[in-house]
Amino acid sequence: MQRQAVPLSHSEKCIVGTGLERQAALDSGVLAIAEHEGKILSTDTDKIVLSGNGYTLSIPLVMYQRSNKNTCMHQKARIQQGKCIKKGQILADGAATVGGELALGKNV
Repeated sequence: MQRQAVPLSHSEKCIVGTGLERQAALDSGVLAIAEHEGKILSTDTDKIVLSGNGYTLSIPLVMYQRSNKNTCMHQKARIQQGKCIKKGQILADGAATVGGELALGKNV
């Protein structure tokens, strides 16, 4: 079985897809997903701070962690400060996702 040597630094969403890219990204576990609704107080490279009904929640992001295949995993915040979010909304993308969809390569 063949695979890419390393994940791309700037992946692109595919132009022609199968329709399963979003579900594959959700099932992979690399996305940071909101467990509660609220307002984003701040976003940083290593955490997202969420404020809701009387609570403040800090959501840590994976930063340059080693994977099983000796590549680098990290998450990029997708949400902006001051935005209101709902439960289940995607907060951060992983190494092989863009906009919450699987993005494994470049469009040619």
